[in-house]
Amino acid sequence: MAAELARGVLRKMQTRLEAPVAYEMVLGDSRVPLNALLGQSLQLEFLGAINCIHCDRLTSKSFNQGYCYPCFRRLAQCDSCIMSPEKCHYHLGTCREPEWGEANCMIDHFVYLANTSGLKVGITRHSQVPTRWMDQGATQALPIFRVASRRQSGLVETVFKSHIADRTNWQAMLKGPSGPADLESERQRLMAVCAAEIAALQQQFGLQALAPLEQQAVTAIEYPVLEYPRKVTSFNFDKDAQVAGTLLGIKGQYLILDTGVINLRKFGGYQVALSQH
Repeated sequence: MAAELARGVLRKMQTRLEAPVAYEMVLGDSRVPLNALLGQSLQLEFLGAINCIHCDRLTSKSFNQGYCYPCFRRLAQCDSCIMSPEKCHYHLGTCREPEWGEANCMIDHFVYLANTSGLKVGITRHSQVPTRWMDQGATQALPIFRVASRRQSGLVETVFKSHIADRTNWQAMLKGPSGPADLESERQRLMAVCAAEIAALQQQFGLQALAPLEQQAVTAIEYPVLEYPRKVTSFNFDKDAQVAGTLLGIKGQYLILDTGVINLRKFGGYQVALSQH
């Protein structure tokens, strides 16, 4: 017999860096600890309504992982420069929401190396360490630069990504952990091959604005997974209102079921009921 655990508007899972990562599903005001449900039969049911995660209005379609169309078009956090921070246009006076930009983009950011589906470079606000790494399913992470703004972090990332990936292959990430990598050696390699371009950015913005980080500790991250899938099949609430199966693991923002995987962050704002069978 099914027992409903919670229902409400879905948000990205909350995480705490423990061994393994501790996960909570967020449904409205409810927080459901998920690690204790490993090995249990669960059902997620999309209840047919979507609320914008910013303004809460009902919307027939979700944009950019949870926004209604007006918010998607209006908000700075939905602008294309969020995905491509080197295109930040705050300094040109054309930011959609200058106050939001000051609070979220004109602050310290980290450029980091991570081991997700393999080695990659990425950026994040200083306040999002280590949350960003757990959301990506990284098993290792190392900050390599501290910079004064989001745009500057994007410019540094752009220099590096001609020598290293800047994306995670989510299917490979969900099939199991990558082998351990020597992130410090990779940092030294990148600093050497990109020395001239980094020096040019430091000359443009100042040495204090782009500070390389040395002798940083590598953060190792372990995920609550009983078994990784051999083949990754993903669920989509827009096609399957009910998702059911035995919970075999949690990694990144994905639930790994014996029947397939689902990226909960993708369905932010969806009204969902979670039941245990």
